[in-house]
Amino acid sequence: MSKWCRIVCDTRQGIRECLLELPAEATIAEALEAARLVLGEAADWDSAATGIYGREYARQHVPSDGDRIELYRTLQLDPRSSRRARAAKASARTRR
Repeated sequence: MSKWCRIVCDTRQGIRECLLELPAEATIAEALEAARLVLGEAADWDSAATGIYGREYARQHVPSDGDRIELYRTLQLDPRSSRRARAAKASARTRR
């Protein structure tokens, strides 16, 4: 028996994805190895955080048929800090 999973990774060039047929007992790690052959070396396959539909899961987790396995890249900036800095800059401009 097999299952279908979509593997999605966020790269500097944009979102890359593929749809793979995997053995029913395949883990996230095994799915990522298969996706690496299709998508190439654009992502950090070995150490990036992984998840399913936005919820983080370990690489040993066995996904279900139809799951969207996601490979996350680290953020260059903290979104909250960036937003606060923009707001402070805009506030300073309006006070002048």
